[in-house]
Amino acid sequence: MPQARYELCDTIKSWPEGDRPREKLKSRGAAFLSDTELLAIIIGSGTGKRNALDLARDLVRRFDSLAGVEAATVEELCSLRGIGETKAVALKAALETGRRFAASSTPAAGETICCADDVYRLCAGMMKNVKKEMFLTLLLNTRNRLIKLVKVSEGALTGTVVHPREVFNPAVRASAHGVALAHNHPSGDPEPSGDDIELTRRLVEAGRLMGIQVVDHLIIGDGAYYSFANHGLL
Repeated sequence: MPQARYELCDTIKSWPEGDRPREKLKSRGAAFLSDTELLAIIIGSGTGKRNALDLARDLVRRFDSLAGVEAATVEELCSLRGIGETKAVALKAALETGRRFAASSTPAAGETICCADDVYRLCAGMMKNVKKEMFLTLLLNTRNRLIKLVKVSEGALTGTVVHPREVFNPAVRASAHGVALAHNHPSGDPEPSGDDIELTRRLVEAGRLMGIQVVDHLIIGDGAYYSFANHGLL
């Protein structure tokens, strides 16, 4: 009886060199690769009839986006056919490394904070895909230039408790003239709650008593923000 021939997947190595993710990264740089191509490099190899890029596309489709892949558990990743524990662990480690790098990349002192967009630009990366509420304070000099960015607190899934002294102690030590405040809503909805409005009122009043202006308070959601200054609530 003739032996059955195993069906091989279309391996990436059989593609034209310019189409292979690894070669494209080496020749053009990582910024030119799509999310699926970057995931394919992490995955490394395919399985059965699916090559690494096919598996990467399956991941993005299953979990909606790169952020969804990052948020998935090892068990959830392994539920996708072709993603075993080794590949799932490698994906989690690589994506967590990227998240930690973004969170540790603090803005340079001296940047001018002119509007809510500037605050969002400096804070959004630190809060991306964070599952808990994080509260940040940007310390500003008399020309609204950044002295330092301070993480005041990081709370539970549903909120974080912030006291005025925790916000203004770093500002006093740095002789800051003003502060811009920001915290995230892990739900992705940046609309302020009643507690957010009351906290902002308390912080603005405490700042007045100390001679430190609160120039804005941003609530950062999923790709959007709410600015108390823009809404005339300071």
